[in-house]
Amino acid sequence: MGTTPLNGPQDTGRPYRNLSRPQYRVRHDVNVAVAVRDGVTLMADVHRPESAQRFPALIAASPYPRQIQDLGAPAGFIEAGVTDFWVTRGYVHVIANVRGTGGSGGTFGFFDGQERRDMYDLVEWVAAQPWCDGTVGMIGISYFAMTQLEAAVERPPHLRAIFPVAATADLYEAATHHGLFSSSFVTPFLSMMGLTAARSDAFWRSRPLKLARKVLNFPALHRKFGTMNGESAVTMMRQLLKLPHDPHPWDDLWLDVAARHPVRDEWWDERDLTDLLERIDIPVYLGCDWENVPLHLPSTFACWKGLAHNPNVRMALLGRHGLTWPWESLHTEALAWYDHWLKGRDTGIMSGPPVRYVLPGADGWHTSAEWPPEATTFTEWALRADGTLDAADEGEAGAREYLVLGAGLNRAKSSPIDPPGFLVWTSAPLEGALDVVGDLELRLVAAATAADTAWMATLQCVAVDGTVSEVTAGWVRASLREVDDAASRPGAPVLPCRIPAAVPVGEPVEYRIPLVPNARRFGPGERIRLVLTSDDQDPRTPAIMDFRHASVGTSSVNTVLSASRLILPTRTC
Repeated sequence: MGTTPLNGPQDTGRPYRNLSRPQYRVRHDVNVAVAVRDGVTLMADVHRPESAQRFPALIAASPYPRQIQDLGAPAGFIEAGVTDFWVTRGYVHVIANVRGTGGSGGTFGFFDGQERRDMYDLVEWVAAQPWCDGTVGMIGISYFAMTQLEAAVERPPHLRAIFPVAATADLYEAATHHGLFSSSFVTPFLSMMGLTAARSDAFWRSRPLKLARKVLNFPALHRKFGTMNGESAVTMMRQLLKLPHDPHPWDDLWLDVAARHPVRDEWWDERDLTDLLERIDIPVYLGCDWENVPLHLPSTFACWKGLAHNPNVRMALLGRHGLTWPWESLHTEALAWYDHWLKGRDTGIMSGPPVRYVLPGADGWHTSAEWPPEATTFTEWALRADGTLDAADEGEAGAREYLVLGAGLNRAKSSPIDPPGFLVWTSAPLEGALDVVGDLELRLVAAATAADTAWMATLQCVAVDGTVSEVTAGWVRASLREVDDAASRPGAPVLPCRIPAAVPVGEPVEYRIPLVPNARRFGPGERIRLVLTSDDQDPRTPAIMDFRHASVGTSSVNTVLSASRLILPTRTC
């Protein structure tokens, strides 16, 4: 009862005490109607202890099928948490569908203001039920984490704490990376939404899926899912693209994201919680895995900054396979969090520095009182004309060029005289270990022969045996390059402007390209590598989690000057 082994790391190394133990059987109330203020009805499944007592409730709300959150499948929409873990330990697990999905009324608005108001009403409805003791938290990762933020900025009186791991607060920056449409994620995501939303409740609770649940939760098979990653989830979604689905509202939303609103405007402003985070005064536990560079990791740090006024914020940054599907990691951490804030137990969750992080390449958990950590030195690495990444900057001034081609050129094949499609700079082997922890930036000095292009930079680690692993990445559309000059330090906000400005053709321009904050220990003999391209649809170019972007569409010869600098936050071990 509540003791099924869970995949993934379960805590961040703190010693815990007084944690709730499994003692209750589980009762399932399915297809419960929840009326919100405008008369629309949301659908929820309520999983609760089989007891006459009242208990704290944890809400998991998303557009994903609530009926299969216990399916055990390694799919990117099984993210509500393990019901059996929570209910047996004295929590009600309420899994609800946002409007327009899973039988809930209304139209799906994709993180809009109406969804925020619905989350307020859902929290207050749960708090008033006879099985709830009036204290409410929320649970789940990704979109489930996003609805936690939506509820918290609306400040429902009975919401006491949230645990939004792998959250996004600004939909624009998740869907459109500094002006570049994240097509390989958004397109299959909305197609998947259209496909799943059309399925009936009877389909999701059918006998074949009940059989699949038994197979997927077989221990030997289930353990293998502990190393499933984001690339696997995206690959699975792509297989669904050719199946038919109702175009409304899913294709409408795709057109909004991909074509109708290519730059920040009022449509995106409604889906940006960044300025609303100052409203949140309840305890918040943030977290993400370092690999989640193109989706949720940037917002994790934006939320940390936006919640600086709140003394009860904690953050965990996980290593490889820290967040896999079905989501089961950090359940002990979340239990210590909610036992503390919803049950009043002294669990130790608030002990020690508020930031705990894995440092890939090193052992154990690391801690910090703030983010970025103190005692960091920013070092500049020159992008030399000979392809070396040089911390000493001893080479002569020069430049390198590469070619980016738009579609429809009717070439049968590339020519041997074509410049390369991307550039690589690699450092000499490091003499000693070097920690890179915090905010990174590429100060790129470059010229283009087109009025617009893209800049896509990926930082890599090259092991002694030549194995290459991705560390982080950054992007910017050249026509959206303007930033606030007052934000001069690495890591300061660098947001694309709302009004595109043509690139001066053939003239060098300095671009500030923020790479997503990250952490890595580069060991002795390893090398630091930077890859730069303007179109990552080429499978030879790196793409973390295989998230790739729609092409800007211009043909250009792009020239990178050796005055360019990669700025790294470093600490010598």
